[in-house]
Amino acid sequence: MEEESVRLQKYLANQGIASRRKCEEIILEGKVSVNDKIVKELGVKINPTVDKVTYCGKAVKKIENFVYILLNKPIGYVTTAKDQFGRDTVLDLVKVKERIVPVGRLDMYTSGALILTNDGDFIYKITHPKHEITKTYTVTLKGIIKDDAIEILRQGVKIDDYITRPAKVKILKKDEEKNLSRLEITIHEGKNRQVRKMCEGVGSKVIALHRSKIGNIGVKDLKIGSWRYLKQDEIKNILR
Repeated sequence: MEEESVRLQKYLANQGIASRRKCEEIILEGKVSVNDKIVKELGVKINPTVDKVTYCGKAVKKIENFVYILLNKPIGYVTTAKDQFGRDTVLDLVKVKERIVPVGRLDMYTSGALILTNDGDFIYKITHPKHEITKTYTVTLKGIIKDDAIEILRQGVKIDDYITRPAKVKILKKDEEKNLSRLEITIHEGKNRQVRKMCEGVGSKVIALHRSKIGNIGVKDLKIGSWRYLKQDEIKNILR
């Protein structure tokens, strides 16, 4: 049976080249060819069974086996497949034969839950705001945070040119002796360095930041720097 036509950026994403949005950029940059002709516009559809697609001169092969990996990322690793400055990346920690990419980002100084996969459609669903996948963080702050600051975090904080959507905030600890506070913050947005900026927006400095969960998948039982394959029911539940 012949496969249906599919948009080029979706096909590239489904083959693990990058996220769908990144694949759109790749197309516009002229890095993709269909049947030996460079494509530099969006909206082009291809038939995977008959059309020859290449990326940077290499044939894009159809993925036969999707893998989904949960990593408990350590501090000091960048969340990218390759770093232009030669820094350690999360792919230095996860060695598999498949070509995988991180789902979303954690900055270099944030540890915790990170999913890696070669399933572009999964990446799109997890990272698109409309699906509202929650991310839960443990945040250690310098100083004793005030109740009104907690309420602002819950209601929405103005950072850059937008106001964050309501977040769940739980006080885990207020240590007068060590002069620090620890919170659990759950959000379903994915803005750049959002949790750090939210805390800075209410006058608190982040000492340590750890993502403990993506959806209901946590890394409590996974050592820092270790990884495991996700189970099928976990994959289904996070998409649900």
